[in-house]
This record gives sequence, structure tokens and C-alpha cells, in this order.
Amino acid sequence: MRDWLQGIDNEYDIIVIGGGLAGLTAANTLAKIGHRVLLLEQHANYGGMATWFTRPGGHVFDISLHGFPIGMIKSCRKYWTQEIADSIVQLKHIRFDNPQFSLETTFDINDFKHILKTRFEIPQETVDTFFTTVRAMNFYDDQAMTTRELFEKFFPGRDDVVRLLMEPIAYANGSTMDDPAITYGIVFSNFMSKGVYTFQGGTDKLIKKMRAEAMRNGVTLKTNACVERILVDGRHVTGVRANGRDIRAKSVLSNANLKNTILKMVGPEHLSKNFLDETNAVRLNNSSCQVYIGIRKGERIDHVGDLLFTSRLPHFSSEALCARDVTSRTFSVYYPDIRPGTDRYSIVSSTNANYSDWASLSPEEYEAEKHKLIDETVAALEKYLPDVRPKIDHLEASTPKTFEHYTMHMHGASFGTKFEGLKVSMDLPNQVHGLFHAGSVGIIMSGWLGAVNYGVIVANNVDKYVREAAAKHG
Repeated sequence: MRDWLQGIDNEYDIIVIGGGLAGLTAANTLAKIGHRVLLLEQHANYGGMATWFTRPGGHVFDISLHGFPIGMIKSCRKYWTQEIADSIVQLKHIRFDNPQFSLETTFDINDFKHILKTRFEIPQETVDTFFTTVRAMNFYDDQAMTTRELFEKFFPGRDDVVRLLMEPIAYANGSTMDDPAITYGIVFSNFMSKGVYTFQGGTDKLIKKMRAEAMRNGVTLKTNACVERILVDGRHVTGVRANGRDIRAKSVLSNANLKNTILKMVGPEHLSKNFLDETNAVRLNNSSCQVYIGIRKGERIDHVGDLLFTSRLPHFSSEALCARDVTSRTFSVYYPDIRPGTDRYSIVSSTNANYSDWASLSPEEYEAEKHKLIDETVAALEKYLPDVRPKIDHLEASTPKTFEHYTMHMHGASFGTKFEGLKVSMDLPNQVHGLFHAGSVGIIMSGWLGAVNYGVIVANNVDKYVREAAAKHG
């Protein structure tokens, strides 16, 4: 049996659990400033929810929607490399098609203001005040106002405007109308700066470049390394147990799901009752279903937009967006210029989903529902590409159970936890000294940009802890 931990040392300065974007960025940041870092990833691939897989026929499929704010360029340049930052390009054709409206936008602040004023006939003053309000939102603001109340304040009775403003963010991070308004405003403002961007070359190229850079900076990376336990002595972390082997460390940073980290890897015996109560009260965000559509080599498809938000639902509904009876889906279309040199096309359909809708099915029902999801997705795609079906030579679906299996996230939560998870994540070092968490929590720390930036924030806290502990012990 292969030893996936062969060649590693018995002790490191810092162990990072999980190779998602937050884990990779934190590990790279810590190694660059001189720490000995070991990163353990239980899957065969790095990237977490920002990863990829290949299939026969030359198909490469990216997991998750391929869109993030322009701030990713600055973050990648600052915390990774200029080469990585230079590969980030704008997606300029974002389409909406639903019973209330059909339009295309570059998804930046100027175009959105223009659309709201001319297409939806919202007064210029209202539009300007709305954008000024959401751009001013920050983590320390009042959390009482919900997104629903925010929209009702500015656009009362305008469900069509709400759909335009809310639907993309719901797909991006699982937001609902009843979440705190700041969790919507912060993310919406990030995208509204200058539009939606992606990594040219695909997620596989991005993660491989990140892996290579982390290794150049001295990070030891291991896949197929499952952390069963975070080791604690008194109130101090001492290391981890991975693949049955104990590895010591001065500090541990978990990029695993927040509730998995605390309730399974640490265990309740090391935590206060109040903290456990807070952790148990943290709500998981929803999960996703995706359908991966591979176009046969040599075939072409028309340009129908880079991101296509489609729905047959008469009005926007956060609940309907997650239902197993799919009424709304987003198509990410990968043209050859997204993967230069391949001359290949692929399409990924994404729908938000509830874990409970899929976990309760029998094996036979589960397979039948997956086939139904695939068939209905192709049928929905034919509205925009009528001749696409004979050009397809690979079809495959993932569900919340798929994401649970490959990421080990509790209930396959694609977007981590609800807003209250951020406080618990940040408070963890106060419970177990030297133990930190960086992952998809609180919506504003989710998505690709949020994951990278949260990884850096927590890496700085880890560095401070390790240095202060070293100085204290002489």
C-alpha cells in the first residue's frame, strides 16, 4: 500500500489542512516569510471547490462558475505571482434570460446603472443612492437589515429589479433574501467595480501554477493525506494525525469546513460549552448541482454569452433556486479563448441545491434524478444552441452528495457557512491556542477572491502567533 506521506518530516512550524484557495494562499504566504510549512490535502487534486477534472476525449472540466471580481488580479499579483495575475481576463458577455426580462451586460457599475435607468426606468437618484449605500457597507455595519429589506427600501414592489441584482450573487455564494444585507452589499460591490473575470487557461493551469510557486517557496505539499484528528494538549495545538501518523507543529491552520474542523477534528472535550453552542448553531450554506457538457473535438458552437443566467420561473425566489425541480440554472460556456491552444468547447451548468433533497434518495432514485437533471439541462441549453445535442460526446452530473464525497464538507456545502460562521472561525484561536481556520465562512469570505484574501489574513495571524510563542520560550 502506497505511503502518501513518505518523505515528510516529523515536525513543522505550521501544518495547513486542506489545499483550497485559502489553504494554498496561506501556506504560500507563510513559507515566503520563512516558516517550514506542510500542506495536507485529502483529495488527489488541490483547489478545493476551485478545481478541475479530466475525461476521455480530451475533456477538461472546471468545477464551479468561472467568475470572480477584478480584485483577484491585485490579490494574485501581491500574494502569488505577476504571471498568475496576468492570466486573469474579463468576461464581457453576461446574459440574463427569464420571463421578466432578457438582456446582456458587461456586469460593471456603469452598464448596470445604465440598464436600471433606461431598461427598468429607475430614477437616476435612486440608482446612485443604492450603489453608494452598498459600496459603503462593511463587516462592522449593523447586521439587522436583511437583503430583502434593502431591496424593499430602494425598489419597492420591483421584483424584476431584485432578480437582476440578486440572482448572480445567489449563484456566486449562496446568498438569500433573508441573509444580512451587508453580506450582499460587500460581494455585489466587488463585482460591480469593473465586471466579472476568469483565469485564462482554466482552473487546472491556475492551480498548477499556484502549486509550483508554493513549492518554490518551500511548502511541502501532499495529496491523499486525510487529517483524522487535530492534536491538542491542554489548550494548545500540538499537531495533527493524518493517515494514521502523528505530525507535530507549532501551529495548525485548517482550510477544511468550519464545522468539520471543530466538531470532528478537534472534538468537544477541548472547547468551552459556549463556543460549542455557537458552533452547533452555525448554519451551513446550500450546496450545488452541476452538469458537465463536453463538445466533441472538431465541433463548433455559436457564441451565446460567457455566463448565461436562465430561468423559467415567473419571479425570483431563493427557495426555488435550490429546489430539486430545477427552474433556474447558469451556463458557464468555455470557448477556445478561455483555454488557448485547445480549440475546444465545453459548458458547465450550475444550479444551487439542498443537500437534503438528494441525501434522502435511494440509490435507484438518486441515479434516476441525476439522469433527469442531465436530460433537462441539455433540453434547456437547446433553447440557445438548437443544434448542440449531436455535438455532445460527454455528459456527467454532480450533486451535493458528490461535493460531500470529494471535499468532505459537511452536507456538501459549496459555499461554507452562513454569516455567523465568520465569528466562530475568527474565535477558534481563543479556544485552542495555535489553531486557526480559513475557509468559506460568512458569505463575505466565500468565493475565489474571499478565499484568497481570508487565507492571507489568517496567515498573518499565524505568523504573529508563532513568532510571539518563539520569543516567549526564548
